[in-house]
Amino acid sequence: MSSQQVITCAHFLTKRPAKQLLQIALTIKQLSMDLENLKYWIALKSITGVGNVTFPTLVDKFVSLRAIFTTPAPQLATTPGISKKTAAAIACFKNWDKIKLELDRTIQADIKIITYQDELYPAKLLNIYDRPAFIYVKGTLTKDEINIAMVGSRQASTYGKYTTERISRELSIKGITIVSGLARGIDAAAHRGALTAQGRTIAVMGSGLDIIYPPENKKLYAEIEQSGAVISEYALGTPPLANNFPARNRIISGMSYGVVVVEAGEKSGSLITARLALEQGREVFAVPGSIDSAGARGTNKLIKQGAKLIENIDDILEDILPQIEKTTPPVRSSVESPVAIEPTITAKLSVIEKVIIDHISTNNRHIDEIIAATALSPAVALSSLMSLELKGIIQQHPGKFFTLNNHGYEPNS
Repeated sequence: MSSQQVITCAHFLTKRPAKQLLQIALTIKQLSMDLENLKYWIALKSITGVGNVTFPTLVDKFVSLRAIFTTPAPQLATTPGISKKTAAAIACFKNWDKIKLELDRTIQADIKIITYQDELYPAKLLNIYDRPAFIYVKGTLTKDEINIAMVGSRQASTYGKYTTERISRELSIKGITIVSGLARGIDAAAHRGALTAQGRTIAVMGSGLDIIYPPENKKLYAEIEQSGAVISEYALGTPPLANNFPARNRIISGMSYGVVVVEAGEKSGSLITARLALEQGREVFAVPGSIDSAGARGTNKLIKQGAKLIENIDDILEDILPQIEKTTPPVRSSVESPVAIEPTITAKLSVIEKVIIDHISTNNRHIDEIIAATALSPAVALSSLMSLELKGIIQQHPGKFFTLNNHGYEPNS
């Protein structure tokens, strides 16, 4: 910091009230503590022999990251998966200047580092076998997002891109966050569909966040950053090497409730994503294509192997809603008088659906009003609203407003 910057900073601080000065001091102290902690995360990840599986094993055993670096090598070597060579590399680590440089570059690029201990780390990603220890984030992640991944061929047909944009747009209108890989073709169409609907979208990259690949998607990258996030597990400066992309694909599927494959050849990387999704217990959906199209052979094969054929977004929503409802927390009782709906209908609704109906009248109710009135998380509220809409009980209007729509409704027997 130059002498002029010091003078300017001092002048700024002397003009602040004491309470603000205290808050500024506390904020600076917290940031300093966070950065001090993050340097150990980056350092441990940089050591050969410490992978995504052994990383949490070390953290769980030694509690703090700092403690790992102050533990003698023989004791570190007692950790499952840690060899004597890796233990020695940890105990003798001296390359702190390089770690500081990486942290400085990250801060200057306005990139956040989110560890798996952070509440903003994608919840679904926590449950995969080889989750990244941390991810680099440009833009914003939010809690309780309902993610659906959309992937497919880089050499997409006009039909494939049109279908992808339409499905992505319609899912976004329902409050779904679209996840894809920023690649040419289907990936780019998926992101654009979400952006067209002014929805959220997340791009997962196979390079450092400072190396945009493909370069023609630079503008799209910037738009995604403003309406969601671009993320990567790779440090700044990492080039888009071929072997990075299969690893990237496990994040795309891992952070999502399901994966939609639109177009894919017989050897497409999208089929790797579909396989990873199945291994992670995610739903796999496929858009059928012409039997004469080489770009549809992969998706048609997926359907033959058990992937769900989809014709519209309802085919997707009806499969992911039960997953979301499994994680639904208890909900407080409504304090308002319930809307008059026939007992035969309400008997088929969940407790949360009934609570939401209590707060929706014939007048428009915005999603934010419903969330505030019911104390539900955004994810639970959105999933329940989608369920009620699929059942024909409510209707969604532009701007995420909802009204009751039970006239002439006949519940299934």
